[in-house]
Amino acid sequence: MTLLTYQVFKTVAEQGSFRKAADILGLTPSAISHAVSAMEGELGFTVLNRSKNGVTLTNYGEHLLPYVNAVLNSDESLQQAVSEFNGLKRGKVKLGCFSSVCTNWLPDIMRSFQKKYPDIEIEVFQGTYDDVVYWLKNGVVDLGFLSTSSAKDIPIEPLWRDPLLCIVPKGMQKQKESDFMDIEEMQNHQFVTQRESTDADIQNFLKENSLNVQSNYHVVDDLSTIAMVANGFGICLMPQMVMRDIPYEVDCYPVQPYAERVIGLATLHPEFMAPAVRSMYNHILENYREDF
Repeated sequence: MTLLTYQVFKTVAEQGSFRKAADILGLTPSAISHAVSAMEGELGFTVLNRSKNGVTLTNYGEHLLPYVNAVLNSDESLQQAVSEFNGLKRGKVKLGCFSSVCTNWLPDIMRSFQKKYPDIEIEVFQGTYDDVVYWLKNGVVDLGFLSTSSAKDIPIEPLWRDPLLCIVPKGMQKQKESDFMDIEEMQNHQFVTQRESTDADIQNFLKENSLNVQSNYHVVDDLSTIAMVANGFGICLMPQMVMRDIPYEVDCYPVQPYAERVIGLATLHPEFMAPAVRSMYNHILENYREDF
């Protein structure tokens, strides 16, 4: 099998369509179909399910994709190394991030990096903590922003301490005269909560403090959560970074006991980064890390 065969398989898997893959790769749909069929013939098993609704990975295909990504990433690393030997800074960096990093940090990171390395392409993938972990482990992204608690067994370099806040409807009368919200006061309120894959650090805070929240509202993204709070459906916990430039009228209080999430930059194999990836990795650490 050739690198083109691997690229065809990867692109079809990502797009779920032979036609879309053909458009991206500049080939005909029949050439794409032929390449996949030849690959399956050589492997001895099918890697894609074909149906009227599109194309999906078979169980074999799902297990094979990370290895294909690894081969393609190794080839990209080789091409970048050759460019570096020739005095050029070229290549691609695939970066995974969650919402608040995407809105608060990423525009500045991309601008400053591309000013320094104009010939290095950046591809961004936004999702939840679980998405970023999956992308890192399966070779979809080279680098990923995660909280240190969500990284689990993936090597991560801490960057930023992000305090947790309690968010309440604007003007809500507190039970205690204080500038913070403690566990005793929080437990008397209805909560708006998110999936653990989205706010793992908040879920850890609740568990550590035996705070069994009552919630009828389970949403996915930060902005929807805050909108629910602003409209009086409960309170929530949010990292401070999320609350920058929020368009809803709410009040924010530090939590007691103090809690934070630590945002970090993760990569699966820090010792084997491609030149372009290492350039991005060092750029982020040098310019966006606070003292730890």
